[in-house]
Amino acid sequence: MNIEKLKSAEAQFLQLYPLGFDDPELQQIGKKHRMPQMTEQCQDLFSELAFNKPHVVVESMVKMISRSSMVSMFEKPKFRDFVKSLPGGEIERLSEGFYEQLYGNQQQGFEQILDLLRSQKLARWSLISILPNYVFPTKEVFVKPTTAKGIIAFLELENIIYKPQPTWDFYQRYKEKITAMKQLVDPTLTASNAAFSGFLMMSMR
Repeated sequence: MNIEKLKSAEAQFLQLYPLGFDDPELQQIGKKHRMPQMTEQCQDLFSELAFNKPHVVVESMVKMISRSSMVSMFEKPKFRDFVKSLPGGEIERLSEGFYEQLYGNQQQGFEQILDLLRSQKLARWSLISILPNYVFPTKEVFVKPTTAKGIIAFLELENIIYKPQPTWDFYQRYKEKITAMKQLVDPTLTASNAAFSGFLMMSMR
């Protein structure tokens, strides 16, 4: 990791926005993503108790992905149609995988969802990483391909290679790198992992 580049990016960013993400200009930009509202809704819809009703959970997955500003307009209807095509047993399998991804064996859950998405050629980083990021915004990461590739190159991150096909290994390594970098910068840049990634993305321009 190039810590010098990270600290230089931090200094330049705070020179432009001394309040970090509390800066009025950044607050205005942030409104289009509605992060607080999306987080609150997802934490409510995907509480541990909610998983007693798998079909409701999966309907909520479709609803929240369709509302997300971070998922492309191309992927939203494809995910909705994918869910509509699933038989009852696969609906339960998707809900079970999502539960594990949030509250149980994360790797097992991630790979279970990935298998289902892959069956319809929908194995996309956005679809598998967006909802955990809303439920646990300071713990989980949203993998946006262009941003992830840029961060890895810009900060010369070692032992991590981006690939378009989602894998648990990359997700874990990427999350570890983001967590480690957050410890090195001003707290105003780390209210959530999405905010921190936004700071890095803006610094790379």
